[in-house]
Amino acid sequence: MANMFGATSTTEDVLNGVNLRGKRILVTGVSAGIGVETARSLAAHGAQVLGAARDLGKAEAATAQIRKDAADHDGSFDLLALDLANLKSVRACADSLLKAGTPFDVVIANAGVMATPFGHTADGFETQFGTNHLGHFVFVNRIAPLISAGGRLINLSSAGHRFSNVDLQDPNFERTPYEPFVAYGRSKTANILFAVAFDRRHRERGVRAAAVHPGVIQTELGRHMDPGHLQAMIDQLAQQEGAFQWKTIPQGAATSVWAGVVAPADEIGGRYCENCHVGEVVPDDVTISPVREGVRGYALDPNNAEALWKKSEELVGESF
Repeated sequence: MANMFGATSTTEDVLNGVNLRGKRILVTGVSAGIGVETARSLAAHGAQVLGAARDLGKAEAATAQIRKDAADHDGSFDLLALDLANLKSVRACADSLLKAGTPFDVVIANAGVMATPFGHTADGFETQFGTNHLGHFVFVNRIAPLISAGGRLINLSSAGHRFSNVDLQDPNFERTPYEPFVAYGRSKTANILFAVAFDRRHRERGVRAAAVHPGVIQTELGRHMDPGHLQAMIDQLAQQEGAFQWKTIPQGAATSVWAGVVAPADEIGGRYCENCHVGEVVPDDVTISPVREGVRGYALDPNNAEALWKKSEELVGESF
């Protein structure tokens, strides 16, 4: 398919002329940033969107525009509680959806944290790996029967996956010195590998999975970073790459929307997408900056994906 979209495309560019009436879509992390814009753009094109968030009060305030746009375009929007850092909450949310039995056409696993101080989830997992990967691993696998044939799972990853491969021998930094961006990299690599393994398990029934990098965007995701450290990173990128350009939130959400409802399923299934196209594999020994395109081979390696799946089942005490 000749792709007409790129790094500057917005959600409205991607969805121009697209009618999503009758489509039911679940988006996690709808209390801020690209999660809100992802849900808004889909509902504004007629989709029935269900948004999940840890803090429902915050999400209610953040999603007022979604409700308005949904009402104006025959879409709908509802909220449900989901704390990905607490598997009791994850399982309760999934069980409530299974009990309702209403299918989904697309699940967009958008929620996440970045570069947090060292800490643990309610279940004792390192915060970023536990929240970004294991929470979604349990949630998505539990509700997988609700994803309709022809449906899709879209996992939000990041170019930050290049900071590190997963470490299945020490996922909770019990023996490794903790580095916030190494932990972030591990979790974002895990998001890609989860999509690879999920796609392999479900493609025969027409369900495909992909991971996406939204781009570099100023959102609440960076709230744990020291402002001085952040500016130093931006200055370094500017020296390496020339003028540094942030993406807007509508530009950042565009790849999620493109992969979820626009791109051909066979094009994105089991792949890593960025700037509204499928990313190219960059060999692990080639140095690339965080703002260059490309995905590391270890993040798409099927054996690595299967090993992560097995380890994740072991950690959460549940088989899928």
